[in-house]
Amino acid sequence: MGPQQSLAAGRIRLTPKPAGSTAIRRQLADGRWHFQHGPIDLVISCNGRNDACNETLAQAWARFQQVLQELTPQLAMLRSPVSEACRGEGPIAAGMVQACRPFRVGHGLFVTPMAAVAGSVADEICRAFQFPGIDRAYVNNGGDIALFLTPGQHYDIGVVTDLQAPAIDGRFRIDAATPVRGIATSGWRGRSFSLGIADAVTVLAATGAAADAAATMIANQVNVDSPAVQRRPASELKDDTDLGERLVTVAVNPLTAAEAASALDAGASFAELLRQQGLIAAAALALCGQARVVRSR
Repeated sequence: MGPQQSLAAGRIRLTPKPAGSTAIRRQLADGRWHFQHGPIDLVISCNGRNDACNETLAQAWARFQQVLQELTPQLAMLRSPVSEACRGEGPIAAGMVQACRPFRVGHGLFVTPMAAVAGSVADEICRAFQFPGIDRAYVNNGGDIALFLTPGQHYDIGVVTDLQAPAIDGRFRIDAATPVRGIATSGWRGRSFSLGIADAVTVLAATGAAADAAATMIANQVNVDSPAVQRRPASELKDDTDLGERLVTVAVNPLTAAEAASALDAGASFAELLRQQGLIAAAALALCGQARVVRSR
């Protein structure tokens, strides 16, 4: 997997499908596949018997073409705060709600199911590869990744924390013996809004949806009260945002070392609480050249 495959922030933007829009697919030069439909952009890798890979790729493509038409009618609910009574229709929307509910019910935080949309889509498409003859597969939805691994298989992951100067800042391995099947990264520089100031928060969890939601919520907690941080109401930046008038980060000017440390400590404390509650397996947080890693000892 390439170094930027765990990079993007944890939400994609869903808008009603334009009339006549169609899903497209193509095989990349390295053998991976690219599926794209509206805002959903997947890179897929599959290893195993050729016949099994061909069959599962066909199943994944057929399922992928249904995703937008399944989610679009539910947008009003998916953009509303999660509640105990909230339910999603179909496995993707249901996965979004399930991944986000603990943050609302257990922690009293504002969250909508959209915090887990990219990861939940990746999970659903990845299910097509849970098939005899497939050794391993991944579905990368703009940086939110779902994995399938059979015994003895693994993926090596490279983490990039600075999109302005991309380089591999850390590496880790996920093998089949671990419970981790989801990776996601969030931060204020990503493709969706953040309430916090993290350059990057990468989370490992049991599913892509769980990692996606947790990365978003941990990144929101990486915060500090400083004049170096510029914020604007989300609704001024996107008219269909699920964040309404909430202030989102639009710029982070140079922070003092103490400010960066304070922000990271706040995020790491929240991530450790989530780890203890079993919501995540591990997290890596980065800001202004500093980092924190949360994992079991």
